[in-house]
Amino acid sequence: MSRRFLTGRLLTGAVSAGLVLVLAACSGTTKNDNAGSGGQQSTAAANPNAAAATGVKMAFLPKQLNNPYSDIEVSGGKAALAELKGEYKLVGPNDASASSQVSYINTLIQQQQDVIGIAANDPNAVCPSLNQARSAGIKVVAFDSDAAKDCRDVFINQATTQGIGEALAKQAKDLSGGSGEVAVLSATPNATNQNAWIDVFKKELAKPEYAGIKLDKIAYGNDDDQKSFQEAQGLLQSFPNLKVIVSPTTVGIAAAARYVSSSSYKGKVAVTGLGTPNQMRAFVKDGTVKQFALWNPADIGYLAAYAGVALKSGQITGKTGEKFKAGKLGDYTIGENGEIVLGPPTTFDANNIDKFNF
Repeated sequence: MSRRFLTGRLLTGAVSAGLVLVLAACSGTTKNDNAGSGGQQSTAAANPNAAAATGVKMAFLPKQLNNPYSDIEVSGGKAALAELKGEYKLVGPNDASASSQVSYINTLIQQQQDVIGIAANDPNAVCPSLNQARSAGIKVVAFDSDAAKDCRDVFINQATTQGIGEALAKQAKDLSGGSGEVAVLSATPNATNQNAWIDVFKKELAKPEYAGIKLDKIAYGNDDDQKSFQEAQGLLQSFPNLKVIVSPTTVGIAAAARYVSSSSYKGKVAVTGLGTPNQMRAFVKDGTVKQFALWNPADIGYLAAYAGVALKSGQITGKTGEKFKAGKLGDYTIGENGEIVLGPPTTFDANNIDKFNF
């Protein structure tokens, strides 16, 4: 599914107003303009006409392995590297703790990879190792969840932090009928993207038009299915008047929907947030979930791979305004602080969910 296709399908249903902004970032907070490559390796001039290098060795390091969302993301990277005649590698931890990725980065340095693509579990914990990689000539592409800007060359952001936070607040308001208690079921406490979205979400709820909405709690399921399931159960037991669970993580929204669908809360408590059509289809069809949103995760990995090869080829360096081509996704321009925006997500509901398969 291309960026243009998503744009065409963008924002149906009640979330339309919240998502109509040009959503552009899966992670990080707003950053000041200070050269995208973050210090090291930022002095070279880009040559947009340089030939794309072949045989580029790019390793993907997602937050954790065997995570359905991450699996879809890296599959896009694998497909792109096949198009680019590069070498794909996948490594990663089985848990999403702050420091779990560090040892993998160190190993990738020893293996002399050309590019590391990382979805950071913690924006700072990975920095020393990433900067060692960059000192060794390895390009670093953060995707989905940003590393600190001084530790990578570019960041592939799926939608703007502001837009996603506003969309989540709009979902909560619409599904609660404009008033009532809501709760958030997040991933890990240190997840860059989750925290940035939730921060905007809370600021939105402080506005007069959200005066009727009360945020009871932010719970953390650590992107683990069973813990997220238990946290959803705990929220409903602790807050009997809860109307909406908002989960901006694909693991959390599926776990919460599974619990609600088989409980007495079905039809009384709404579940929404960010999820994939395939994992949420049954819950939409049985009425547990009225609507949710997401971009195509495979396109994030695909764009990350094209950006990585463009960096290695010298077509871009990570500076604001540089342009490169990303295969089927078309042309991209690097924004402030090395941010590359995939494009806007779509809203899924009973009317359109069967048109998507990912």
